[in-house]
Amino acid sequence: MPQLKECPNCTSSFSCSADRPGCWCQDVHVPGEALDDLRAQLTGCVCRSCLDRFASEAAEARAHEAAGEAGTRVPGALVQVRGLSKLWLVGGVLLLLVAAAVALTVGPMPIGVGEVARSLLSHVPFLGVKSHLGPAEDAIVWELRAPRLVLAALVGGILALSGSSYQGVFRNPLADPYLLGVAAGAGLGATLVIAYAATGGSRGLLLPLAAFAGAVAGVGAAMLLGASLGSRSSGSLILAGVAVAAFMTAIQTFVQQRRSDSLREVYSWLLGGFSGSGWHEVGLASPYIAVSAVVLLLHRRLIDVLGVGDDEAATLGINVKHVRLAVVIAATMGTAAAVAVSGLIGFVGIIVPHTIRMLVSTSYRAILPLAALFGASFLVLTDVLARTLLSPSELPIGVVTAFFGAPFFALVLRSTREQSP
Repeated sequence: MPQLKECPNCTSSFSCSADRPGCWCQDVHVPGEALDDLRAQLTGCVCRSCLDRFASEAAEARAHEAAGEAGTRVPGALVQVRGLSKLWLVGGVLLLLVAAAVALTVGPMPIGVGEVARSLLSHVPFLGVKSHLGPAEDAIVWELRAPRLVLAALVGGILALSGSSYQGVFRNPLADPYLLGVAAGAGLGATLVIAYAATGGSRGLLLPLAAFAGAVAGVGAAMLLGASLGSRSSGSLILAGVAVAAFMTAIQTFVQQRRSDSLREVYSWLLGGFSGSGWHEVGLASPYIAVSAVVLLLHRRLIDVLGVGDDEAATLGINVKHVRLAVVIAATMGTAAAVAVSGLIGFVGIIVPHTIRMLVSTSYRAILPLAALFGASFLVLTDVLARTLLSPSELPIGVVTAFFGAPFFALVLRSTREQSP
């Protein structure tokens, strides 16, 4: 039964269900940062009129922040949208450096951090530092572990960044980088090459290109289908992505049945991994990932504005359709490049963004750059686990990320359901 309470802000009396089913305050959207600040200043529930005012003022503050007016305060509510904390930024960089040190030193042949550091400095001209590593150890560090480390960092960073961006533009906390058919398209492209291309060096060159082309084609088909439906809602685009993914998966399954001799290799690629990766794969993926990351980071303020709703963002002068299209294209390009060189690695775009939301901020000005750093660190450390847990054998990295990601996804799903009215 509702209780009669007194609003601590305006002292008026109101009926309150106190977070039980039917509580009206669940229908009022107030950003998480605003709620945190309100709870710090006011004890107990507030009346609907005050909460409505706080919600509108918080939306205005987020819009001002997205437009570049840092430090804008919300009148009355004393709510300030949190941006990127320098402490968390430095922490993300330090974690990535620690992950890199672990990746370079841990393996069947342990190599000390100091020896790796001296070897690194020995490659810098004019320093005169001499490496203590022998030719075999030097090759292990710089021809096997280093390119694998760089590639894992690039892939992890862009998957987390793309997942965060998808969650922002679609306002769906369960969205991931494979939402619009990237995974199905890449899987189909890779399956066709594995099943029908002749074995040899040419297949190694064709595989990432086919996976990249398939991923781009899948998202392109989803966007065309979504546009043909005549609806401007993001839900239509998501449903179009589901339809295209189902169609491409059906074709992939048909090919696998026809060429059952290639099943083992197909599934090995689908589960993802960096085994055998070298500087060639780094060179293939890094330009696309770099361009994608820059575009997404430049749009982080606009993604914040989209969080208040399409209509509200449009009234603030934002071209919602163009912003969403730019973010989707950039995230797709980066994800396609990552998938092309690593296979399908799931849950990175779910685990990392939601961890940042819980620990740091719900503002995409903070989420996107931190997602890139923590996503890179997460996948580098996960790759270390994948290649050392069953050494000398190697686990597919997708198995390791799923081991952590599936329970995390369940927790996110549960919390999202509890927060919904």
